[in-house]
Amino acid sequence: MLPGPYPRTPEERAAAAKKYNMRVEDYQPYPDDGLGYGDYPMLPDKSHYERDPWYQWDQPDMRHNWGEPMHWHFDMYTRNRVDTSPTVVPWHTMSKHFFFFLGTMLVMFGLGTIYPSYMPVGPKQYPFNDLYLEKGGDPNKTPPPVIHYEI
Repeated sequence: MLPGPYPRTPEERAAAAKKYNMRVEDYQPYPDDGLGYGDYPMLPDKSHYERDPWYQWDQPDMRHNWGEPMHWHFDMYTRNRVDTSPTVVPWHTMSKHFFFFLGTMLVMFGLGTIYPSYMPVGPKQYPFNDLYLEKGGDPNKTPPPVIHYEI
């Protein structure tokens, strides 16, 4: 069932409300702005998370009943997309915490760039007298003593 033309009279509005299984007082079409919504009802922008999870839905994964009109952008409001339910923490508090954390990380990154710190390392240690023969030392001579530390 595709949307029909935009309802201009009260009779067309009542017929469109009946077509979408809605009451006339609840039916509100999208504005006729040329985007092609026609007589399709403008439903509230609520995600499926806000619907009762314990209700016996005809289609439980979508929380949708048969014959019930779907939101024009229903794919945006499914349960794995946008969640419009109210949050426990207000948005201004969440944004303050986020920007405080982001600012702290940027300051730490800047300080790490200005004052870099490296792990302390000593000279590389090799076995067999610092690989004296493998580095081309004379096998007839005694290799110099290798000291990797000072006491």
